[in-house]
Amino acid sequence: MITLGAACLISLLSFGVRGAFGLFTDPLSRDLGTSREVYSIAIAIQNLCWGIAQPFAGMVADRHGARRVLLGGATLYVLGIVGMVFATTPGQIYLTAGVLAGVGMGGASFVTVLSALGRAMPETHRSWALGLGTAAGSLGQFVVVPLTQAVIDLGSWRYGAWALAASTAIIVALAFFVRGDKPLARPAGSRLVSSREIMGTAFRHPSYILLVMGFLVCGFQLAFITTHFPPYLSDKGLGAGVASWAIAMVGLFNVLGAYIAGVWGARYSKKNMLSVIYFSRAAIIAVFIMTPITTMSVLLFGAAMGLLWLSTVPLTSGLVATFFGTRYMATLFGVVFFSHQVGSFFGVLMGGYLFERTGSYDIVWWFCIGLSVLAGFVNLPIRERESQPFSRLAAA
Repeated sequence: MITLGAACLISLLSFGVRGAFGLFTDPLSRDLGTSREVYSIAIAIQNLCWGIAQPFAGMVADRHGARRVLLGGATLYVLGIVGMVFATTPGQIYLTAGVLAGVGMGGASFVTVLSALGRAMPETHRSWALGLGTAAGSLGQFVVVPLTQAVIDLGSWRYGAWALAASTAIIVALAFFVRGDKPLARPAGSRLVSSREIMGTAFRHPSYILLVMGFLVCGFQLAFITTHFPPYLSDKGLGAGVASWAIAMVGLFNVLGAYIAGVWGARYSKKNMLSVIYFSRAAIIAVFIMTPITTMSVLLFGAAMGLLWLSTVPLTSGLVATFFGTRYMATLFGVVFFSHQVGSFFGVLMGGYLFERTGSYDIVWWFCIGLSVLAGFVNLPIRERESQPFSRLAAA
C-alpha cells in the first residue's frame, strides 16, 4: 500500500504539471515577443524528448528499479521548469521547456510509476492498480491546472512556472517511498537477455505493432488539445479561466474514465474497449467543432473528453502485460509510449505551424477526427493472448 500511495501521488503531480504547460502559450509568447509557433516547437520537443527518454528509463527501471529513475527524472524536470523562467530567447526555451523538461518527464512520468505498480501488484489486482494510478494522474490535472492559472492571474506566467517547479520537487521526496520496485530476479541459470533481443522479439508480434500504431493517435490528440486548447478558446472570445477549467474538467472526469477502464479491462476485451474509445473521441470532437462555442459547450467537451482521455493507458499497458508478462514491462510499454510521444510531437507542432499560416486550428481538429477513426479500426484485429516466442525468450 505504501508503493500504491506514493505512486498515485507521483502520478498526480507529474501529470498535473504536464497538463498546465498549455496555459503558458499566450502569456509567455507575449512576454518574450515571440509567436505561438516558438512555444509550440518547445512543447513538441518536450514531447519527443519524453518519448525518446521513456524506453531508456524503462530499461533502467527493469534492471535497477524505478526509484532511481524517478529521482533522476524529477530532478531534470525541476531544472527544466526553472530554466524556462529565466529563458529570454527561443533557443533557451527549446533547451529548458523542451529538452530538459522532456527528458525529466521520461523518468518521472506516470509511465515509470505504472511499470512499478505492474510489478508490485498481483495479477488479480493489477488492472485495478493501473487504473487507480492513471486516475490519480487525472486528478492532478483537475487540481494543478486551475491552481496554476490562479497563480498566473495573481502575478505572471513566471509565478505559475515557479509553482510548477515546487510541485515537481515533491516527486523527489516521494520517490523514496516507492517500495517493492526492485527488478524481478532472473531464474537460476538463466542468461541476461539484451534489450535488442527483447525488442526484436516483441516487434515480431503483430498485435504489439498494432498497439504501437494506435497509441500514436492518442498522443497526437492529447498533446494538441493540452497545448492549443487555451489559445483556441482565447481566439473564440473566451478567457483563460474558461480554458483552465476545461482542462480541469478533462482531469476530473478522467479520474472516473481511467478507473472504469482499469476495472473493466480485467473483465472485458481491452482491444474492443480501445476501439470504442477512439471512435467516441472522433464523434465528440466533430460535435464540438461543428456547434457554437460557448462556456457550457467547452465544459461539456472537457467532461466528455475526460472520460476518454487516459482511459487508453490502463488498457494499453494491460495488453502489453498480456502479450509479454511484467518482467520487461517498463521497457516494452516505454516503447509503446514513445509512439504516443511521436504523435504528441506532431500534434503540437502541426497546431502551431498551421495556425501561423492559416490563422485557424480547424485543419488540425479534422485531422484529429480522421486519425481517431483510423485508430479505432487499427485496434480491432489485436489478439489478446500471450506471445509464445517472447515467453520462451523471457524464460531463457
